[in-house]
Amino acid sequence: MSVATPTMWFVFIAIVAFALFVDFVVLNRQGAHRVEFREAAIWSLIWIAVSLAYMGVMWWELGGTSGDPMLEAKAGESAMAYLTGYMVEKALAVDNIFVFLMLFTYFSVPPQFQKRALMFGVLGALILRTVLILIGAWLISSFHWILYVFGAFLLFTGVKMWVAADQEPDLTNNPALSWIRKRFRIANDFDGEKFFTQENGLRVATPLFVVVALIGIVDVVFAVDSIPAIFAITTDPFIVLTSNVFAILGLRAMYFLLADLKERFHLLPYGLAVVLVFVGTKMLLLDIYHIPMLWSLLITVSILTLTIILSVVIKPTGAHALGAYPFTAKAAKPSTQNKPDSQ
Repeated sequence: MSVATPTMWFVFIAIVAFALFVDFVVLNRQGAHRVEFREAAIWSLIWIAVSLAYMGVMWWELGGTSGDPMLEAKAGESAMAYLTGYMVEKALAVDNIFVFLMLFTYFSVPPQFQKRALMFGVLGALILRTVLILIGAWLISSFHWILYVFGAFLLFTGVKMWVAADQEPDLTNNPALSWIRKRFRIANDFDGEKFFTQENGLRVATPLFVVVALIGIVDVVFAVDSIPAIFAITTDPFIVLTSNVFAILGLRAMYFLLADLKERFHLLPYGLAVVLVFVGTKMLLLDIYHIPMLWSLLITVSILTLTIILSVVIKPTGAHALGAYPFTAKAAKPSTQNKPDSQ
């Protein structure tokens, strides 16, 4: 059963619709341009403020100021679940950002075209995650034991992330990229912000289309990790959906904010791995011991804060010392000469 009320749904849908309008209409009129640090910082603060303001709307609507101790306790717990879920999703979204950076570097995407790629990437993420959250909520309501599957999966993912934190992925042999190359003719160069263009009289996909497609695939992978993580915090589908969506809305601005600071967060994958192990453990223990929501929030914040502090204090070694982040690849101009076998 969800805590959602018609007012909460109305405000949520209105904010998302307005956000998409700003992205695809207002900001799109700027045309192709490089997003500078100041602009990214302003928009990041705006989206964080909007997300926190919505938590206030939720708390107020659920009776946070009613004077009824039971209603106020319920409102506080729901608001805390939303905030914890938002912070976990926001932290995991940082991983997305550095993978996006790897893609942009590999395909040598000009900075002025990256904004459009991320716009469509965020839209695809919103649609995909909404579908996956609804499926996850149905599975949990129908099969309680699926929570243990989610918990075990998060433990496995956390351990895997820890082990792979210092490994640099090989995008050249990525199966998703190979699949795209086999099925599409790909142009040698970008054609502005277009996804398709004409080359030698044939309609071909531009490298920007390939990047957007790979961003969508990347988000599928990350959604499989992050959505079970938030279900470990709360099984209320509305809180899961809203905290997830608000974390994604600021993803584009956060990318441009953090892209130039990647070396400073070289230990972040380890912190995220510990967070996943923690929420996975919490999910496995749900019928034995219930970890209070406040403790979940404090533990998550402490892990991420400690990771950031250690990243600043401890100097990078190995690949990091060379300026490479675990999730980034060396800049390279990919071969786009591959033609589909069927054409």
